[in-house]
Amino acid sequence: MSKTIKLNQMENKITEEELKNLQESQAKMNQALSQVGLIEAQKHSLLHSIADLNKEVEDTKKTLEEKYGSININLEDGSYEEITKEDEE
Repeated sequence: MSKTIKLNQMENKITEEELKNLQESQAKMNQALSQVGLIEAQKHSLLHSIADLNKEVEDTKKTLEEKYGSININLEDGSYEEITKEDEE
Protein backbone atom coordinates (compact mmCIF):
# COMPACT_ATOMS: atom_id res chain seq x y z
CA MET A 1 0.00 0.00 0.00
CA SER A 2 2.87 2.40 0.65
CA LYS A 3 3.98 2.09 -3.00
CA THR A 4 0.53 3.20 -4.16
CA ILE A 5 0.75 6.32 -1.99
CA LYS A 6 4.19 7.19 -3.39
CA LEU A 7 3.00 6.80 -6.97
CA ASN A 8 -0.01 9.01 -6.33
CA GLN A 9 2.16 11.68 -4.73
CA MET A 10 4.53 11.70 -7.71
CA GLU A 11 1.63 12.02 -10.14
CA ASN A 12 0.46 15.17 -8.35
CA LYS A 13 3.63 17.09 -9.13
CA ILE A 14 4.42 19.41 -12.01
CA THR A 15 7.69 18.94 -13.90
CA GLU A 16 10.88 20.63 -12.73
CA GLU A 17 10.88 22.81 -15.87
CA GLU A 18 7.28 23.90 -15.25
CA LEU A 19 8.10 24.69 -11.64
CA LYS A 20 11.19 26.64 -12.66
CA ASN A 21 9.18 28.66 -15.21
CA LEU A 22 6.47 29.37 -12.63
CA GLN A 23 9.02 30.43 -10.00
CA GLU A 24 10.78 32.73 -12.48
CA SER A 25 7.49 34.32 -13.50
CA GLN A 26 6.52 34.85 -9.86
CA ALA A 27 9.94 36.38 -9.09
CA LYS A 28 9.55 38.77 -12.04
CA MET A 29 6.05 39.70 -10.82
CA ASN A 30 7.36 40.37 -7.30
CA GLN A 31 10.16 42.53 -8.69
CA ALA A 32 7.72 44.52 -10.85
CA LEU A 33 5.39 45.05 -7.88
CA SER A 34 8.32 46.20 -5.78
CA GLN A 35 9.34 48.70 -8.46
CA VAL A 36 5.76 49.98 -8.70
CA GLY A 37 5.76 50.51 -4.93
CA LEU A 38 9.02 52.45 -5.14
CA ILE A 39 7.67 54.59 -7.98
CA GLU A 40 4.46 55.27 -6.05
CA ALA A 41 6.49 56.38 -3.02
CA GLN A 42 8.53 58.70 -5.25
CA LYS A 43 5.31 60.00 -6.83
CA HIS A 44 3.87 60.70 -3.37
CA SER A 45 6.98 62.63 -2.39
CA LEU A 46 6.93 64.62 -5.63
CA LEU A 47 3.27 65.50 -5.18
CA HIS A 48 4.09 66.93 -1.75
CA SER A 49 6.95 68.92 -3.30
CA ILE A 50 4.60 70.28 -5.96
CA ALA A 51 2.09 71.34 -3.30
CA ASP A 52 4.86 73.14 -1.39
CA LEU A 53 6.06 74.85 -4.58
CA ASN A 54 2.51 75.94 -5.45
CA LYS A 55 2.16 77.53 -2.02
CA GLU A 56 5.51 79.26 -2.48
CA VAL A 57 4.44 80.62 -5.89
CA GLU A 58 1.12 81.84 -4.50
CA ASP A 59 2.87 83.55 -1.56
CA THR A 60 5.29 85.24 -3.97
CA LYS A 61 2.41 86.39 -6.20
CA LYS A 62 0.62 87.84 -3.18
CA THR A 63 3.76 89.70 -2.05
CA LEU A 64 4.34 91.09 -5.55
CA GLU A 65 0.69 92.12 -5.89
CA GLU A 66 0.89 93.98 -2.57
CA LYS A 67 4.00 95.81 -3.80
CA TYR A 68 3.12 96.44 -7.49
CA GLY A 69 -0.64 95.94 -7.72
CA SER A 70 -2.23 93.70 -10.35
CA ILE A 71 0.44 92.97 -12.96
CA ASN A 72 1.41 90.46 -15.62
CA ILE A 73 5.07 89.53 -15.27
CA ASN A 74 7.32 88.41 -18.13
CA LEU A 75 9.20 85.48 -16.58
CA GLU A 76 12.04 85.77 -19.09
CA ASP A 77 13.19 89.29 -18.30
CA GLY A 78 11.20 90.40 -15.23
CA SER A 79 9.35 93.19 -17.00
CA TYR A 80 5.69 93.68 -16.18
CA GLU A 81 2.54 95.34 -17.39
CA GLU A 82 -0.23 96.62 -15.18
CA ILE A 83 -3.56 94.85 -15.45
CA THR A 84 -6.43 97.27 -15.97
CA LYS A 85 -10.03 96.51 -15.06
CA GLU A 86 -10.77 96.25 -18.79
CA ASP A 87 -8.15 93.47 -19.09
CA GLU A 88 -9.69 91.59 -16.14
CA GLU A 89 -13.12 91.44 -17.77
